[in-house]
Amino acid sequence: MKVLLINGSPHKTGCTNRALEEVASALEARGIGTEIVWLGNGPIGGCQGCGYCSSNDTCTIDDIVNDIRPKVAAADGYVFGCAVHYAGMTGNLLGFMDRLFYTASSDLAFKPAAGICSARRGGTTATFDQINKYFTINQMPVVSSCYWNMVHGGNAADVEQDKEGLRTMRTLGNNMAWLLKCIEAGRAAGLDVPEPEPPARTNFIR
Repeated sequence: MKVLLINGSPHKTGCTNRALEEVASALEARGIGTEIVWLGNGPIGGCQGCGYCSSNDTCTIDDIVNDIRPKVAAADGYVFGCAVHYAGMTGNLLGFMDRLFYTASSDLAFKPAAGICSARRGGTTATFDQINKYFTINQMPVVSSCYWNMVHGGNAADVEQDKEGLRTMRTLGNNMAWLLKCIEAGRAAGLDVPEPEPPARTNFIR
């Protein structure tokens, strides 16, 4: 089993990466493989609403979203992380997740996921909520910890002083490893994912 951890911060080895490393360390200690992928600090465009992915199973913008698709399909769980920008996700992670969840929703569905965030001061809970919304609209079990998944600091060295934050990251990794093994045991016992209902839409115009 393997967990894919996405670093959506513009800093490759900053606070977000340090938090992801702590999650990955806990997962590895419990026999779960990990890979941390940095999205880079170049611009990642947002969804154009063109509908191309609905019939082509790929995004019309050919960049890291398409490049990472094989890793997404092969992974058993996910952690998406970023720094806090104006009490919300970084623009790169926002654009990445918008387009990834349109093009790869079937690869992501029913796989455990978690969001983490880092900040010097505030805006963490709003960012945490924003990331989690992607999971709950796509039938993905949300992995929890002993506190909201956040670390504080201006750089990676500062995060070392956030003992509570690092404990939260380790607990998150432990909980994800446990849930992945529960899902594997259920699959081995013949338990399949729920049968979906036909789609239904409410008309909000009237």
